[in-house]
Amino acid sequence: MRKVQSILNRKGTAVHCVSADISVFQALEEMMNKNVSALIISSGDTIEGIFTERDYARKIVLLGRSSKDTPIAEVMSSAPLTVTASDSVASCMEIMTNKHVRHLPVLEGHKLAGIISIGDIVKEIIEEQQETIKHLESYISG
Repeated sequence: MRKVQSILNRKGTAVHCVSADISVFQALEEMMNKNVSALIISSGDTIEGIFTERDYARKIVLLGRSSKDTPIAEVMSSAPLTVTASDSVASCMEIMTNKHVRHLPVLEGHKLAGIISIGDIVKEIIEEQQETIKHLESYISG
């Protein structure tokens, strides 16, 4: 089974981070500008949390809160689950399924090395299956 590193090799290691003192509105603007659905909340090299579109929908919209008046620190998911580049894609899929999360920061030691999403996992599994099919077709046809 493939490793998280193969996903990072394909998509890159760019991670969009913001500080905990910005508003939810500012975080949403950053997400829109970067075309991402999750931001890492950090202070220096320390991950304080993660903020996703799901957090916005559940903790702002559904509760009738103001995104301009709410600090991101109040609604971010603290202490997010993390993985390493050497973890298997299958184990990440299991974590995401069992814990109902769509994004996993990737750490190398204590340093942020990337972020993967459920979409990245699905793409990686499809690519691996296509390669297996090609290999089997080649084997069968001689």
